Amino acid sequence: MSHKAGKTTPARQQYLDFKAQFPQALVLFRMGDFFEAFDEDAEIVARELDLTLTSRPTTKDERIPMAGVPHHAVETYVARLVDKGYHVALVDQMGSEPVNGIVPRQVTQVVTPGTVTENSMLREHQNNYLLALALLPEAHGHGFARAGIAYVDITTGEFAATEVSGEAAPTRVLEELTRLRPREVLMPQSWAGQATLPPGSHLTPRPDYAFEARTAADLILRHFAVKHLASFGLAEFPLAAAAAGAVLHYLIETQRGSLDPITTLRSYSTESFMTLDAATRRNLELTETLRGDSGPGSLLHVLDRTVTAMGARLLRQWIGQPLLELERLQARLEAVSALHASGTLRAQVLHHLRPISDLERLTNRVLAGRQAHAI
Repeated sequence: MSHKAGKTTPARQQYLDFKAQFPQALVLFRMGDFFEAFDEDAEIVARELDLTLTSRPTTKDERIPMAGVPHHAVETYVARLVDKGYHVALVDQMGSEPVNGIVPRQVTQVVTPGTVTENSMLREHQNNYLLALALLPEAHGHGFARAGIAYVDITTGEFAATEVSGEAAPTRVLEELTRLRPREVLMPQSWAGQATLPPGSHLTPRPDYAFEARTAADLILRHFAVKHLASFGLAEFPLAAAAAGAVLHYLIETQRGSLDPITTLRSYSTESFMTLDAATRRNLELTETLRGDSGPGSLLHVLDRTVTAMGARLLRQWIGQPLLELERLQARLEAVSALHASGTLRAQVLHHLRPISDLERLTNRVLAGRQAHAI
């Protein structure tokens, strides 16, 4: 960060210390009734939010750029920044009385595209995925021969990982990215320049060591309090474990150490589901029409008669990941047949489902220590 050398005020130094902790984020610093951004951050915030860029003195000979938003509306402004792919660190005041001449402050939240938790920033009927890719280079060439994929939705607690290998590995990775449409993708810094992501996904390069297999495995075992990766079906899939560990490592940083909502880890195989590339998904209009919207014309719009947010997200997942396993297909068909055959049963089920709030997201807000609306 560029600023002139010389004596700074205590508040200025406090801000610089927080910015040094989160150099990749836009730091919004609470000062009275406003959250303020300074220096280069202020220029970005003013440009992206169409705000007036002002300045304030920090020393006798120095003025710095500044842009602010009202504290009571900060969530709206943060949502707009995150939707553009920015990371935002909120530094709030911990009281109004100065301690040793300065108001105590701390980072209360770090918001990134894949770690959004506020309801106003989420789409009720869609998951908000954070995904990590761990890649093994080909012996000869510039591509990769194997990949680990892990994704999480911290608002519901869903956490899953898989591994793909062979000549089809790059294709399978692209298929999973297209299916999941993650809001944020974590990749090792050394691979980030080769990334090709679907529209709406934002890339976050991470240090290569965050994907180191042994470190990732230790983090998984410690978080879930288990002794072996076999507990999750990952003993033979080190890259899947590496990707899952990279997700946990990132959440520890952005969620201020709280991983309480993440209580399970599921391994899966892409071989259990029908392979659908991006062109096939688009042409079949599974969840979006050819025009790119989810309104009339898509299969999801035709089938979706769900009455809860949880059911809507589940239906979207099922349509996007068609089963190939006969036993699971048969069980699903029998459930549908039972409901189709009895109008009375359907009416009773709908009657009991309609009043149910989004228990997945409410529960995880409570686990994360955030206020939840009454159920």
